[in-house]
Amino acid sequence: MKVTSETLEKNMAKLTIEVEPERLEEAVQQAYQRQKGRISVPGFRKGKVPRKMIEKMYGPEVFYDEASNILISKVYPEAYDESGLDIVSQPDVEVVQIEAGKPFIFTAEVATKPEVKLGKYEGVTVTKIDTKPTDEEVEKEIQHRLEQNGRTVTVERPIEDGDTAIIDFDGSVDGVHFDGGKGTDYNLKIGSHSFIDNFEDQLIGHSAGDEVEVNVTFPEDYHETSLAGKAALFEVKVKEVKTREIPELDDEFVQDTSEYDTVADYRKFVKETIEETKKAQARRDQEDEALEKIIADSKMEIPAPMLDTQVNTMINNYASQLAQSGLSIQQYMQFSGQTIEGLKSQMEPEAERRIQSSLVLEAIAADKNLEVSDEDLDKKIDEMAANYGMKGEDLKKNIHEDEMKSLRREALMEKALDVIMDSVKERKASKKKEDAAEV
Repeated sequence: MKVTSETLEKNMAKLTIEVEPERLEEAVQQAYQRQKGRISVPGFRKGKVPRKMIEKMYGPEVFYDEASNILISKVYPEAYDESGLDIVSQPDVEVVQIEAGKPFIFTAEVATKPEVKLGKYEGVTVTKIDTKPTDEEVEKEIQHRLEQNGRTVTVERPIEDGDTAIIDFDGSVDGVHFDGGKGTDYNLKIGSHSFIDNFEDQLIGHSAGDEVEVNVTFPEDYHETSLAGKAALFEVKVKEVKTREIPELDDEFVQDTSEYDTVADYRKFVKETIEETKKAQARRDQEDEALEKIIADSKMEIPAPMLDTQVNTMINNYASQLAQSGLSIQQYMQFSGQTIEGLKSQMEPEAERRIQSSLVLEAIAADKNLEVSDEDLDKKIDEMAANYGMKGEDLKKNIHEDEMKSLRREALMEKALDVIMDSVKERKASKKKEDAAEV
């Protein structure tokens, strides 16, 4: 295999990969083995047609599409390593030559990691943040803990705002049912506004066993043009109504749910916990503020494919989160009126910031010659293991090589952040900003 690279504009590169004819022949034979069971030729049983007979009837290129996919999937990782480039995107592949007895040639356009020209990153000024808890914050946290310890119970009464309704639903437009408009045993929190228009409001006042006709209208700019602006009818069956019973704050509750005996001691503990949380959040906010200033003072050019890759990763993660709540990304977009393009557009600024932050931190790590020792890595693994209630040594046995590289990189980023934060200068927020925060 021969790999050559060409530098393009805006941190892009073009790899040209030339593969031996023998490997192409192997891939074509593989493609034949996969496809032969689907090809019918008079006089032969399915799966028994000789390759030469198929190629004579349909041309030798009949297997080329699958053969090229097979070969590229095998060869590209090798070319990636051989190129020596720091590639940060999926390849845009184009087959240049595929012909029996000749080398297989394809190109792959890729984004490469941008060079960063660092600005000032030590002695950055950040806003001083008050981390002392207020009485209101303490009461709010206690109420939250009470709600967490509440019980979800089924109630024999009409639905109210804040309840959870277990429903079956089936939507139609002009009497025609549409894809993604049907669900069973769906847990719908009333007031969550997770469904379009005033869907949830129309369930208030109905009880378990009721069959309700819910009328909504899809937005004019709805991504599915066949539904945009259309009135829809959802046939909804309310199967169950659930609510939360919240306990009282008293010594008995405190003793049952904590290591404390009295409400006074529990309140003090909550206050201390809030302060620790606020300190951690203040640190993160100051990190973000410092990074924003460093990014603004630095120079880098992010290639579009690198941004696309980050956005797609974020969308995939979001889809996984939705799936955990029983909602597909397609259903979410239908009920929210969102489009995949709109979702990508919304995520682009955050995706760009994540890339910029990562590049800046890597540049600082390189500038300071920072390294992650095995002890540093073990410490990070121990921290992760504690979150899972495991021992670090047990978790380490189950971490794959790629995950270990990712953890080492995270540890390096944290060291770079420490360099920044160890030298920041705090200043009080301006009166104007304090007034805006109060509003």
